[in-house]
Amino acid sequence: MSTNTITDIHEKGLFKTLRTDNWWLYPGLVVFGLSSFLIYGFWSAWQADYYWYSAGQGGFGGYLAPFYSPLLFIKEGVEGAAPMEHSLFGAWPSWWPAWLPPSPSLLILAVPGIFRFTCYYYRKAYYRVFSGTPPACAVGSLPRKGKEGYKGETGLMIVQNVHRITMYFAVMYIIVFFYDAYLSFFRGGELGIGLGSLLLLGNPILLTCYTFGCHSIRHLVGGRMDCYSCGMMGEVAHNNGKIVGWLNQRHEFFAWFSLIWIMIADFYIHMVSMGNIIDPSTWSF
Repeated sequence: MSTNTITDIHEKGLFKTLRTDNWWLYPGLVVFGLSSFLIYGFWSAWQADYYWYSAGQGGFGGYLAPFYSPLLFIKEGVEGAAPMEHSLFGAWPSWWPAWLPPSPSLLILAVPGIFRFTCYYYRKAYYRVFSGTPPACAVGSLPRKGKEGYKGETGLMIVQNVHRITMYFAVMYIIVFFYDAYLSFFRGGELGIGLGSLLLLGNPILLTCYTFGCHSIRHLVGGRMDCYSCGMMGEVAHNNGKIVGWLNQRHEFFAWFSLIWIMIADFYIHMVSMGNIIDPSTWSF
């Protein structure tokens, strides 16, 4: 395809292309996936109840919905809420606006949300499907004012650089989620296993694969070196880069798989806490 032909396509406007394949299918799935996650995340956070399940037993153990972890504050007297001892800072604060539900989820979703929003893979995904720049390769994009109208991520979108900071918080969240998974294998202090335990264990495993395949982590542990063969640290960085590189090559897969998994785990615990689903487990034997 000649350069002139490509230029003509872009001059004709959005979605103009010579492609004959179903190029629109992938952007369509991305729109559906990201929109579903945003809608579900808002719904889950707005519930403010039924995010904890321990079959009515006290003591160590229980299921905590991932969208509500970690529990910074807990509102007493809420149906399906975690015991107060699981709160990091105690009872629900008095300064919380009355028009917002007392949801622990609303206090903590911003950081993991920003981490995903600024992820290099997700940037490509939503730049294409929500801003049409371009929707797909060799497909007409939204009109721009020539080269001077395109600033990439040096203009307003320079905020994407916050990804390097939220990356460290994402690692902390993974540690918290592993603790939640450990907690889920106990009920009233008794060791056991349930479907909820497996879902909560899979969550941090997939998030680890997604997070440690991040381009920023790849640069942190395997980059920053001008010469891999110039000393021991270069060899260490090279080996680290190969490990993270394997995850990085599958970054898109883990980005979506971890996204879907955490929604399933969160919804499952909501349903179990509400009594709509019976959790199959060894504790019921």
